[in-house]
Amino acid sequence: MAICPHFGPCGGCSLLDMPDADYVARKTRFAADALARAGYPDAPLAPLVRTPPHARRRMDFAIRRTSAGVALGLHPPRSHAVTDLASCLVLDPDLFALVPKLRPLLERLDALRRDGSLIANRLDSGPDLLLRLDAPVTARDRTRLAAFATEHRIPRIATATGKASPETAVQLARPRQMFAGHAVTPPPGAFLQASREGENAIRDAVLAAVPARARRIVELYAGIGTLSFPLAAHAPVQAFEGDPASFAALREAAGGTRVAVEQRDLARAPLTAKALAAADLVVLDPPHAGAAPQMPALAASNVRRIVYVSCNPNTLARDAAALREAGYRLEQAVPIDQFLWSQRLEMVATFAR
Repeated sequence: MAICPHFGPCGGCSLLDMPDADYVARKTRFAADALARAGYPDAPLAPLVRTPPHARRRMDFAIRRTSAGVALGLHPPRSHAVTDLASCLVLDPDLFALVPKLRPLLERLDALRRDGSLIANRLDSGPDLLLRLDAPVTARDRTRLAAFATEHRIPRIATATGKASPETAVQLARPRQMFAGHAVTPPPGAFLQASREGENAIRDAVLAAVPARARRIVELYAGIGTLSFPLAAHAPVQAFEGDPASFAALREAAGGTRVAVEQRDLARAPLTAKALAAADLVVLDPPHAGAAPQMPALAASNVRRIVYVSCNPNTLARDAAALREAGYRLEQAVPIDQFLWSQRLEMVATFAR
């Protein structure tokens, strides 16, 4: 029996009612099936790494103004409605504690006419909020946001109208996230691994694949440096990132380190096989859609070792098939369950030739 009052309408934890042994078997099967579809039917699969409840530090909330007030929560499956959340088994309690405090603020904002969204990140420096609303932010809104940030010790609140680029509405302190001892100032709404435990598991699986005496590592889809700085402890890293805001944050933090950063849209301008060939290791952590435009050059590069960090078993199956066809063997795959009770699964797969 589900122990969350929102099970079903919330849409976030569709596997919550499964017996635990069945749940672990199902998540493991997600990984094994994806690798089998790629042509690795006997994949060397590590045991499922499980992250704990109440550990998620990033959430994308939906917002809707109704006649009864403001609903702040998640969309039910295949619906544009908003399930107003009173509790959550996966989100960090300190981050979720802001939810009931945000509702009265949102009710007073002129910039929220009907629909919006909130990306809430818990950085090392504290909560970091990005509100996307459906009308321009007014001077009164800025005053209200500043008072809210001061009262609840929120270093930064950014806003955006529709799909426009975010702007900082209030900043009381510099937002900060640490990676291997290096401080990064993430852009508003920056992508983070969903939990610190999940990040650590991914990092450890990636670092375990670094060759001894590696001299050059190429990192694709580097983001804000989650893996860049840990990898740089082993060898110089050439990091490529397409998103301008993430690139700027990583470049600023990388000054004086062994991480060299280049802005490059790998979907439109994939790195060539020649540019990849000199690397001792290529690490890629693509978005949910995978790395299809980059895979032909990567498969043709003759790089001896490739580590693919995946958040989508389906696109991993497609992309890994290109490596198998090029003669790469699968050394190990580590499934990581940081999206608890969902149909999603992370995986770190190491390929070699």
